[in-house]
Amino acid sequence: MKKFLIVLLFFFPSFKIHSQNIDKELFELSKKIVRTSLIDQKGYKWLEELCKIGSRLTGSENSYRAIEWAKQKMIEAGFDSVWLQPVMVPNWKRGNLEEAKIIKSKKYKGRKLNITAFGGSIGTDKKGITGKIIVVHDFNELKEKKDLVKGRIVLFNRPLDYGEVEPFAGYGGAVNQRTRGAIEAAKFGAISVIVRSITTKHDNVPHTGVMYYEDTIPKIPSVAIGYKDADFLTNALKDEPDLEVNIKLSCKTYPDTISYNVIGEIRGREFPDEVMIVGGHFDSWDKGCGAHDDGGGCIQSMEVLDLIKRLEIKPKRTIRCVLFIDEEQRQSGAIEYAKFAATSSQKHIAAIEADRGVFTPRGFYADTDSLTLNKLQSFLPYLSLAKVDWIRKGGSGVDVSKIKNTKALFGYVPDSQRYMDVHHSDNDTFDTVHPREFQLGSAAMTILCLLISELGI
Repeated sequence: MKKFLIVLLFFFPSFKIHSQNIDKELFELSKKIVRTSLIDQKGYKWLEELCKIGSRLTGSENSYRAIEWAKQKMIEAGFDSVWLQPVMVPNWKRGNLEEAKIIKSKKYKGRKLNITAFGGSIGTDKKGITGKIIVVHDFNELKEKKDLVKGRIVLFNRPLDYGEVEPFAGYGGAVNQRTRGAIEAAKFGAISVIVRSITTKHDNVPHTGVMYYEDTIPKIPSVAIGYKDADFLTNALKDEPDLEVNIKLSCKTYPDTISYNVIGEIRGREFPDEVMIVGGHFDSWDKGCGAHDDGGGCIQSMEVLDLIKRLEIKPKRTIRCVLFIDEEQRQSGAIEYAKFAATSSQKHIAAIEADRGVFTPRGFYADTDSLTLNKLQSFLPYLSLAKVDWIRKGGSGVDVSKIKNTKALFGYVPDSQRYMDVHHSDNDTFDTVHPREFQLGSAAMTILCLLISELGI
């Protein structure tokens, strides 16, 4: 038994350091939060309602319906204040035509390819764009082959690095071909780009995402291709290097339009002007229903406040839920909220972002100083009740990172191994969310908010 304890303390030193300082009342309350979350599954039911509205691309009818839905849910839950913050957002529409087909080939003529436009891409005319394909792995190879690029469609064929234990690292190593592929290819005269979907799932579902243009470089259409069709096209080109593909798209960018951040709060009983933020981004791509990215994180953030209300907890400090609009394209919602925070008489002491899917909790990344990080380690005995194993130095999230002068910014980290299976695709649906994993995440964020509210940082 003694040997077992030594091993336990080796792997979990924070428990040895802080076990004498556990607040019994907060510990029991943390247990109650976890149990209530798991039994009631209220957030999971909310997420099902949200997903029935559908995807939430900025400027879409579904987006406005979801915003009104969230506002009403916060009011019904009895939050002390609920309001909408106006934001101007991008207004890109996919349209109803996305088609790619091999039109010149001895073996494969007429073979359709499963594609989807990247957000922000220009469309084509009714005839589409037709060209031969040149395959490259990265921008370096593109430059090496620049003399062969003019008048062709560039296939960026680099997959996510499956050797990376952390899928986000693999994603980060491949995503520039999506975001800047059209820019780099157009420099050498390409007429369009096709990008192998950045995914960990070997299916044929294309994964979308934002792409960019530069005003001084010609704009060309940019699409994702399903993983299996990327393999097929690569092999077909080995057989017939001169085969030709036609791409037709009806996507178009319209003038910016008005939208809203959805905000609700429970005011603090002792320090109402010290504010703790918890939130996610309420927009999603128009694929699937945005269950993991980021409907789940938003609903978990709403449930933080709802759990506090259900358990009749009166927090010392104000806890505010912010559902940021437009993270996927320009982060305009986060920028607008950050302006408000910078000029507010209230002090934003901390912020949590949930935008990594709603799988089993693992930990929290914290963007803070070493002294604060050390104090946060004392929270682990409470957070471990919701399966959180660590708090470590790291980035928080795209939206909350815009809020300056806070003591700490947090990124909620669930297990990420399946996230890139669904990310930005038709795979991101409600049925991929497990209720217990979801509810443990709600509980973990609620406990962290409560501890910061009551103990400070």
